[in-house]
Amino acid sequence: MKGNEMNRKGLISLVAEKQAILFDLFHTLTALGSTWTNGTMTHEILGVEKEAWYEQLLVNSRYRLAGDEKDPYTIVKRMAHAIDPSIPHEVIVKATEKRIERFQKGLINIPGINKVVIGRLKNAGKKIGLISNADVMEILAWPQSPIAQLFDSVIFSCHVGYAKPEKEIYDISMRQLNVGPKDCVFVGDGGSGELPGAKERGIDTVMMAGVIRGALPDIVVERSRDADFVIDSLEELLPDS
Repeated sequence: MKGNEMNRKGLISLVAEKQAILFDLFHTLTALGSTWTNGTMTHEILGVEKEAWYEQLLVNSRYRLAGDEKDPYTIVKRMAHAIDPSIPHEVIVKATEKRIERFQKGLINIPGINKVVIGRLKNAGKKIGLISNADVMEILAWPQSPIAQLFDSVIFSCHVGYAKPEKEIYDISMRQLNVGPKDCVFVGDGGSGELPGAKERGIDTVMMAGVIRGALPDIVVERSRDADFVIDSLEELLPDS
């Protein structure tokens, strides 16, 4: 049996033996950001460097992910003014509105195949969980998402006060699903240290690389080190895909 076939067989066996499938949301169940982004990005509207913006967004703003701050305008203002305190009110308002609109499109325009896969896993008797790092503005449109009703447990970091890779956020999800670490597999693109976070909690991991592979190939290699399996499509979780 060839290597790919062995890996495929191992993945299917892993999923079959688990009671619960825990999914990340952004870049795992959503499409690549560029496919649901129209117009300029937040950092461009604000007139700041992309690297500086992402440092605030990904490194220096646990307060927004943990829900310590729940006002969208204040969140953007705090990050923007940490880079450049002179950015005016009207620019921050525009950036906030565009950011809300962009995430709304991402949550509504979920790839159809992902809904099919989740539905089939659920029909097969699996408990389906969602664990996502997100601030309040990023999930405003979640109730409108075509996959929102498919989950048995939905954990957003801004609602529970913990963010991946903190062990508490995984524990809350498992508690709601009434399962233990060995009963679960976590599927995500690997952002926010979510894969090593899951591994440390004793949860097997699958990296969903297909969304980011084309844009960030080096990151795929780095993140895959913490994955038991790497897939390019959620269909690979199903036995007859």
